[in-house]
Amino acid sequence: MKDLSAENISFTDFKLIGFYSLGEWRPFLFIPFFLLFLLAITANSILIYLIKTHKSLHSPMYVLIGVMSVLDLILPVIVVPKMLLSFLFNLSEISLTGCLIQMFGIHFVGASQSTLLLWMAIDRYFAICKPLFYHKHMEISNFLKFVFLPLIRNGLLVVIVVSLAGRLSFCRNTIDHCLCEHMALVQLACGDISVNNIVGLMSTFLILIADFILITVSYVVIFSSVFRSGKAHLKAINTCITHIIVMTLSLTSALIAYLSYRIRNNVSSDNRVFMSIIYILFPSCFNPIIYGWRTKEIRQKFYKFIKNGKVLPFLNK
Repeated sequence: MKDLSAENISFTDFKLIGFYSLGEWRPFLFIPFFLLFLLAITANSILIYLIKTHKSLHSPMYVLIGVMSVLDLILPVIVVPKMLLSFLFNLSEISLTGCLIQMFGIHFVGASQSTLLLWMAIDRYFAICKPLFYHKHMEISNFLKFVFLPLIRNGLLVVIVVSLAGRLSFCRNTIDHCLCEHMALVQLACGDISVNNIVGLMSTFLILIADFILITVSYVVIFSSVFRSGKAHLKAINTCITHIIVMTLSLTSALIAYLSYRIRNNVSSDNRVFMSIIYILFPSCFNPIIYGWRTKEIRQKFYKFIKNGKVLPFLNK
């Protein structure tokens, strides 16, 4: 009988075993992560509802905040239900196709969040530095030119990363994670993964780092213009600070999750998994709260929303 070598074996079904070291305590993780998931869904749904139903919030800045909430709503939906089922019922199996689909969703939505922060910086640049040209450049027909190229870039790079991962042969089928991140799957491959590492690094540089550099330049120009003009622009500055807080939260959590794989010898498996989940859940939970609290118009609409008893308007129908 002919022996099967490792090269002839490639698993197509996997088990997500994140936090398995907790043993019998693992099911209790359902409670905190379910509460974070509920917070993310509720907070983003309310913010989307407020922006959609109030014409005074239909300006480009608030529309971009609404799009951010849509992305913050999609990302937990892609990841968390499967994770909660794994915690509560030990339903940890996932096919290679399902894993690649989840990986694409995680990385494409994550890249889109980064790019959206860049669009917000562009919006603030025209509003503060070029106010006479704001409506010209920010109307839909003109603004689309700032949208298509970054989206094509994001989609192309993520498709390449996911496709290369899908072509690998896998000698192991236990993913030490609660979700299908790129490196979590790739490190199970039988052969050389240097190409996957290089392409992953390139995509990170061309998306996250490139967007961060452009965002930083935009805000440096904005603050320089404000300080040179000697005008207060308190409202504009306050909006910029809100965007910067959200950007810092999002990019810091992404960077920590990314670096945890590069320094994994010094980071325990559970801590690495936890940091990756935080990258997905924390911005989705707290971005709408930050915008709702720090943006006066949204805050006023929310107070009216609560006062009128419309916290869950669909229940009143």
